[in-house]
Amino acid sequence: MDAKLLEILVCPICKGPLVYKKEAGELVCKGDRLAFPVRDDIPVMLESDARELAADEDA
Repeated sequence: MDAKLLEILVCPICKGPLVYKKEAGELVCKGDRLAFPVRDDIPVMLESDARELAADEDA
């Protein structure tokens, strides 16, 4: 994923920073505990497509 894109992307819900989890193919918002999928190097920033992180999952 493009580094410049990662710098400007924020969580669409809280506008907080995102952490790119390359191995999982997700952008994670620690504040909302949501993981947004990255498909074919394109982040899908829709709340309906995000998954909630499990309680034992590291944000």
